[in-house]
Amino acid sequence: MTTTKNHSDTGGGGQPTPASSRTLVVFAIISGSLLVVLFIVGFLIHHEHLRRRQEISREDENRTLEVAYVEPQQTQHSFDLELPADVQPYASTALYARTAGFLAAWKYDINDRVRKGDVMAVISAPDSDADLEQAEANLNQQKTNEGLAAVTEQRYQGLLAVQGVTQQQLDQFHSAHEQASASVVSAGASVDRMRAIVGFERIVAPFDGIVTARNYDVGALISPANTAKGQELFDVEEDDRLRVFVNVPQPYALMVAVGQTVTLDLKRNYPGYAFTGRVARSAGSLDPATRTLRTELDFDNADAAHRIIPGMYAEAVFQISRPEPVLTVPTSALMFEPEGEEVAVVGGDSKIHLRKIVPGSDFGTEIEVLSGVGAGDRIVANPGEQMAEGLAVKAVPAGQAPGQQAGPGQGPK
Repeated sequence: MTTTKNHSDTGGGGQPTPASSRTLVVFAIISGSLLVVLFIVGFLIHHEHLRRRQEISREDENRTLEVAYVEPQQTQHSFDLELPADVQPYASTALYARTAGFLAAWKYDINDRVRKGDVMAVISAPDSDADLEQAEANLNQQKTNEGLAAVTEQRYQGLLAVQGVTQQQLDQFHSAHEQASASVVSAGASVDRMRAIVGFERIVAPFDGIVTARNYDVGALISPANTAKGQELFDVEEDDRLRVFVNVPQPYALMVAVGQTVTLDLKRNYPGYAFTGRVARSAGSLDPATRTLRTELDFDNADAAHRIIPGMYAEAVFQISRPEPVLTVPTSALMFEPEGEEVAVVGGDSKIHLRKIVPGSDFGTEIEVLSGVGAGDRIVANPGEQMAEGLAVKAVPAGQAPGQQAGPGQGPK
């Protein structure tokens, strides 16, 4: 009896009861309602996004492009032009041997100062000395022969009047005298040549200067055939005066004149101290490869406290004067087109007008404008690709644009 009652409670073999079916129905209704609510909420959010996007689009269509502008600035009547300078000694030479021998002694070393005519080294050349002695002996012999020929001619000259000698014999004696005289001249020339060769045994300073190289020690074999770089006996430089070479760019080539005062600045060695020199000469024509004018400046280097060493890096500073001021604009304002450089000018109608310009000297952050703009023009400081003729814009000074800092002639960053 008990077993039969339990089977009837389970619904007869595992079938769901009416209570379980109602639970499933309620769950399905709740899930469907939730999905409908989520759909409605999502639709409303999406619709709001579309509405806001349309509003922003309409605002962008009605908004005027805002640009920062600068006005051209006038250059000063004069300005400093700084150019890299090549500092060289006023004179520099390598001393080679002109006679063969052995180095007997040297008297000056690197960094020693020499005066013109100082004997810097002596070469021992016994062969040359012996050749000189032989040439001198031969000269003495020829002088003796010439004296004997002169006496003989004079003696027979007196016998011609008493017909003690014929004219032909006298002419022969005269010819012998002249030949002896010519031999004396020839022997004298040989002596002079050997004396010159022997004189080359002494290496002499050609000018006042400083020794910058000594390549041989005592006992080294010296040959006049050693003329390659590094085989010279000494290198000597005249550094009491300096030649400074500068390559002046073409835009300034006609503004630098011979005799003009120029200063030399060595900030790394003598900060705050400037050397004064002058423009000595120029090449007279531009280098076609660099379009620059090779210009030489002369400087006095006698100041022991601020001595310049040849080879130093320096900057030559020229004061360039202009008869008329020139307008400049920031280089960021330029637009490079196939036809040339342009700038975007904001006109009185608040529209963009593109103007072609003729650029002048480039100062890095600024550039000269020789024609195309006026002093009061409003030039877009940083034009972009959207700049076009007739574009309506709202112009604000560069220093007042959002994210800008005020500054003369400064474009937006």
